[in-house]
Amino acid sequence: MNAAPGRFLILSAGMGSGHHVVAAELARRLEAGGERTTTVDVLDLLPPGIGGALRSFYRTAVCRTPVVYSALYAAFFRTGGGPRPGSSPLAVLAQRRLLDLVARQRPDVIVPVFHLAAQLTGGLRARGALTIPSAVVITDFAVHRQWLHPGNDLHLCLTSDLAHQVRRAVRRPTVVSGAMVAPRFHAPAPPAADWRRRLVLPGRPPVLISTGAWGAGSRVAGTARLVAAAGYVPVVLCGTNTWLRRELSRLAHVRAAGWVDDMPGLMSASRALIDNAAGQTALEAMAAGVPVIGYRAIPGHGREGVRRMAEHGLTDYATDPRALLRSLDRLTAPGPARERRVSAARGLFSGAGVLPLQALARPA
Repeated sequence: MNAAPGRFLILSAGMGSGHHVVAAELARRLEAGGERTTTVDVLDLLPPGIGGALRSFYRTAVCRTPVVYSALYAAFFRTGGGPRPGSSPLAVLAQRRLLDLVARQRPDVIVPVFHLAAQLTGGLRARGALTIPSAVVITDFAVHRQWLHPGNDLHLCLTSDLAHQVRRAVRRPTVVSGAMVAPRFHAPAPPAADWRRRLVLPGRPPVLISTGAWGAGSRVAGTARLVAAAGYVPVVLCGTNTWLRRELSRLAHVRAAGWVDDMPGLMSASRALIDNAAGQTALEAMAAGVPVIGYRAIPGHGREGVRRMAEHGLTDYATDPRALLRSLDRLTAPGPARERRVSAARGLFSGAGVLPLQALARPA
């Protein structure tokens, strides 16, 4: 007799689009294995108005006042000694709604993919109010302390080094899941030829510049001009930032794109990605075989994540314009340097995937 399908409650967060993308891929993999999933935005579990206000504040801080976000990250997220504030007061506000949701849906496992959700489930598990296991899928290379609550049962990490770091911090089981990237980024992309016809200028290889779902970044126009002056076609991914797209559309040899649905095709037509956040777009590029260069990272987790990705040997980290151009020249040209980067990145996608989650739903 076949076992009944496991029921999974995935807690995501609408902070940009990266966490929702990971949640969707988790759900796809679990459902492909015969499981059932429900995905909820943890911000919707907060009292009315608070989740939207938190999202707006974060977006404003990252996009317009990065010095404010840097200070918040240093106080609330970065590890260190001495008394430090936590996120538990905010997580407490969502406890009652989460417990009500669990009582109605009766999941077997809760899977946070956002750090506030990890604090929420960890706190409830630690005091016994949540009786089902919680497994945190850590989406960042910058595993800051808000991801880490010892009440959670399991942590899924991108690499073995990160898993070791988390295990030392929480003294709880960790596994290497690998990056949760959709299969379409690994497969050949038929529309790539269409993108090449739209983007390529004679003698100018296209290079992507990522600014995330919100079009956040420091001196994006300056980066685009630098890349164009070096003989490339910068293709700036502006997300939902229409102001940035209008500004960049005025620059010679620059392509400014809004929200792009066919990212696998666009990536297959591009020679490199200039990344500022070490988020899902960088992982998707590596899955598609596109070398990644970190440059002018957004503050906080973006800057730390970009640095950590480079330390893992997965990307370049350019600290100034000259270093950026050296990396572009080396990684866009066919040869050993490009192949080494692409080959190193392949290891990110060979972890256990969702098998540890399925094992939690069916304890021995």
